[in-house]
Amino acid sequence: MIEVTALSKTFSGAPPVQAVDEVSFTVGPGTIYGLLGPNGAGKTTTLRMLATLLRPDSGEASIAGHDLREDSQAVRQSLGYLSANTGLYGRLIPREFLLYFARLQGVDRPAQRCDELMERLGITKYAEQRCDALSTGMAQKVSIARAIVHRPPVLILDEPTSGLDVLVSQTVLEFVEQARAEGTCILYSTHVMSEAERLCDRIGILHEGRLLAEGTLEELKRRSGQPDLEAAFVSFVRSSAS
Repeated sequence: MIEVTALSKTFSGAPPVQAVDEVSFTVGPGTIYGLLGPNGAGKTTTLRMLATLLRPDSGEASIAGHDLREDSQAVRQSLGYLSANTGLYGRLIPREFLLYFARLQGVDRPAQRCDELMERLGITKYAEQRCDALSTGMAQKVSIARAIVHRPPVLILDEPTSGLDVLVSQTVLEFVEQARAEGTCILYSTHVMSEAERLCDRIGILHEGRLLAEGTLEELKRRSGQPDLEAAFVSFVRSSAS
């Protein structure tokens, strides 16, 4: 569902910054691929390219069989994207906000779909409050509902639990697990190692734009000789700098 081959992006400057350097990976249906890396590693740039918000300098990628460069509109229709700074329309209530995006995406029976999502994510009890009055956790659940309102086969989630309390984070993680069980292909970026250990079928470790290592949790621990993901992550990053 996601195929990435030698994807690269450089930002101009003095000197230029190679944000993503020939990154390659694949993610199948019903699979969660964790993209891990320190700040500035190139994770968000990679996700933004796959979401068609940035144009790659070189390399190839496809989402649900649609080429990133040649068929960007079909790519957008095939994915749900949640970024770390996704915003809501403050003057709308969640019900109006979700209904707007459902209609924009051409969803069949949009009101019914919105009601289903609000019930699933626990939004119904504050569905009539204005979005600019919602707590961080409430707003994040509305943003997730917006990302999946059109039932995309691919989800790209960039730090979906950032700034959330334990209870809301748990709701988000349970939703991600349920989406995988339903066959959704998920690309998941996080700094929280326990989330990656819990959720991810495969993990890629990104540093200074390069993919240092990838594999299952057990494969990464075995290759690094470390007992857990956090220690393995540190080992790979430090080894690349030496």
